[in-house]
Amino acid sequence: MVKLIEEKTRSQNIPFEISPTNAEGDYYYLKEKIENEGITDVVVCGGDGTVSQVASVLLEEAVNIGIVPMGSGNGLAYAAKIPKKINKALDIIFTGKASYIDSFYINSNFSCMLCGLGFDAQVAHDFAKQPQRGLATYIKQTILNFFAATPYSFDVVNKGKSFNTLAYFISIANSNQFGNQFTIAPKASLRDGLLDVVIVKKMSKLKMLWAILKQIRTGEINEYNENTFHRKDVLYFQTPRIIIHNLEGAPLHIDGDPVDTNKKFSIEVIPQAFKLIQPL
Repeated sequence: MVKLIEEKTRSQNIPFEISPTNAEGDYYYLKEKIENEGITDVVVCGGDGTVSQVASVLLEEAVNIGIVPMGSGNGLAYAAKIPKKINKALDIIFTGKASYIDSFYINSNFSCMLCGLGFDAQVAHDFAKQPQRGLATYIKQTILNFFAATPYSFDVVNKGKSFNTLAYFISIANSNQFGNQFTIAPKASLRDGLLDVVIVKKMSKLKMLWAILKQIRTGEINEYNENTFHRKDVLYFQTPRIIIHNLEGAPLHIDGDPVDTNKKFSIEVIPQAFKLIQPL
């Protein structure tokens, strides 16, 4: 990868520097470096978690952010139609267009595309403990957690209305991707100023499989109607902000990375958070 980056970037006569990622996710040094050296573009070779860590630091910097997808899911890259192959992703860096995309805050934490409470977060926590990463390991952990999954109780407050629900998981998405081309919020847009909220309610495991497949296929937005809204097995709606009371301590992930959970989450979209280099 490093050799390819060096060859292709030099061929474009572009000055560049390759810096290592770090396990602590500390990229604040970039702010001073950008200002002192007049840097215009920061390209992240990694997954959604690394992109999120870097982007959160650069929200107020006048730079473009590019992605060479190298993570386990690469949800943001896929949502932006950035190809997985390194050489093609690099071509996008040189020929693409930087345009603003939204992000969001969950309490004080930044997310570039997706967070989740419950089942999928438990998968993320267990996946992070495995010595082997990759799609096969992720599928294995998903299957194991599927059979062990139990619903959690949540109080949800949206647009002045509140309701309680037992749910296997709640996903809050700015992207139509879970990762690996798996789409559970098909109407989500990177730049519509809205969060897409998906709540998979308590039901039999067999019925849940069918409900998720139907959600992937149709992605019907549920308009709030007191008589019909709560009868749905999967609730899917859009909102600029939402509050979730996590009554039973469901686990949390942000952009695929496991993080400590909380009793209450205030989640709000950040319109036009940063400029992402995307295909023309």
